[in-house]
Amino acid sequence: MRVPGLLTPLTTHALTDRPLSRHGGCSVHRSDSGRARGGAHHGRRSQRDLCTDRDGRGAGHGHYPKFPAAQHLLLLLVLLLQLFMVRHTCLTCLTVRNEEERQRWRRRKKIPDTKMETIPNCEACTKPSLEEIRLWSQSFDKLMRNPAGRNVFREFLRTEYSEENMLFWLACEDLKQEMNKSAIEEKARSIYEDYISILSPKEVSLDARVREVINRKMQDPTPHTFEDAQLQIYTLMHRDSYPRFLASNIYKALVHGGSRTPSESYS
Repeated sequence: MRVPGLLTPLTTHALTDRPLSRHGGCSVHRSDSGRARGGAHHGRRSQRDLCTDRDGRGAGHGHYPKFPAAQHLLLLLVLLLQLFMVRHTCLTCLTVRNEEERQRWRRRKKIPDTKMETIPNCEACTKPSLEEIRLWSQSFDKLMRNPAGRNVFREFLRTEYSEENMLFWLACEDLKQEMNKSAIEEKARSIYEDYISILSPKEVSLDARVREVINRKMQDPTPHTFEDAQLQIYTLMHRDSYPRFLASNIYKALVHGGSRTPSESYS
């Protein structure tokens, strides 16, 4: 039975399971044998050339090329690589939050009070002098080492709906001072629920590596369980919020009004 003309002699051999010819491993259908014998030298040369075209190594090897299988394997590898890249990108987007988007979300949603009762609404401190206030603009460290400076900076963060960064930093400082084992575990759990859990509306922005470290350390909490996270939030406030604080009306009012608080400066 003759196979339809769209099929090549190579596929015809695969379908009919006929033996290979003695001319380099290419089979010629019997119905085409007359044309093959019609021009003896030309026919044999064309047949040899055809075999060479089909098999890059030339005639006489007795098997067919493997190029389609290699192409399929390469395509599979490319698809797997693309799938990995998409998954990695999605995980990065889920773990590394855009701070501006978080702030816009917080403007639309009222944030409840923290569970950390040990953190006061305002640290006890004396009114800063004008010289101290001006020192805050020299470095972020000087601002954060001063209780009055932290209070003013926290008031500014509240206007930007990012007060949780300062609250988290203060909670970590409070945890470092704790010595009692049961109190450490309780405070560590409260910090985690308030600022680390993705279910908390006061969740701080941390990358996946730091979150993994925290989850591992929470199995046996210590006063330094959140040390890496505290440093990351400190750096975030330094680079993102501190420059805007120095340019804000809150800080300018203090510089021009001496030791008065921002609310007193506006009255």
